Amino acid sequence: MLRNSSAAEKPVEELEEPITPADHETCEVTWVSWPRMKPWPSWGRRVTVYHAWKRTLDVVIALSASLLLSPVVIAVSLLVKLHDGGPVLHWQTRVGRRGRHFAFPKFRSMVMGAEAMRDGLADQNESGGVIFKMRKDPRVTPVGRILRRYSIDELPQLWCVLRGDMTIVGPRPPLACEVKRYSARDWGRLDVVPGLTCLWQVSGRSELSFRQQVSLDLEYIRNRGAFTDMKIMAATIPAVLTGRGAY
Repeated sequence: MLRNSSAAEKPVEELEEPITPADHETCEVTWVSWPRMKPWPSWGRRVTVYHAWKRTLDVVIALSASLLLSPVVIAVSLLVKLHDGGPVLHWQTRVGRRGRHFAFPKFRSMVMGAEAMRDGLADQNESGGVIFKMRKDPRVTPVGRILRRYSIDELPQLWCVLRGDMTIVGPRPPLACEVKRYSARDWGRLDVVPGLTCLWQVSGRSELSFRQQVSLDLEYIRNRGAFTDMKIMAATIPAVLTGRGAY
């Protein structure tokens, strides 16, 4: 794994300063290293059985959803393409378990060149700190607002689940430029495979601060299991249909 020299020279605790425009420009290519930290406790054989169950469920759900939702995928692809003629998918590099990078697709919900426009919006960040969120982001297209409200833009990530880069339930995968600002506590959310849905997504989504999101991710990791995953999956359906906290 390539190491970011600036991150290696500083203790993780010192990487808490706000993200600068320069960080946004390199958001897609910044590589991070995994810091030394106390590992989460192991549950031995029970975890092995749980992981086997979880992977099996991931493949079954991802394959079934891909087939059932294929008409939606085709329709959305046409809408995105016809709106401005740009690419249907927006690809990013996200950070997975223990700092591993992987390709991450979404249906494009913003205008072309949106990344370059973010520099001028940095002072309007409403999330407070590491992540960048705006309720009324001017870069989001009319089609994109609908896709985001009902999380339809996330459907291409079923491909990541099939590849094993993601799972159905787990902390959402961050951008490398966000991870570069993580404290030692924040790094704990990267101790498991990232997911399509998570505890904070069914507890308020973007209405929660970054610190609240981290706390809920760590709570999930400490208490994860088949029953917890099933509860989160069940709660995801009404959360998606109501669109609460999505923007």
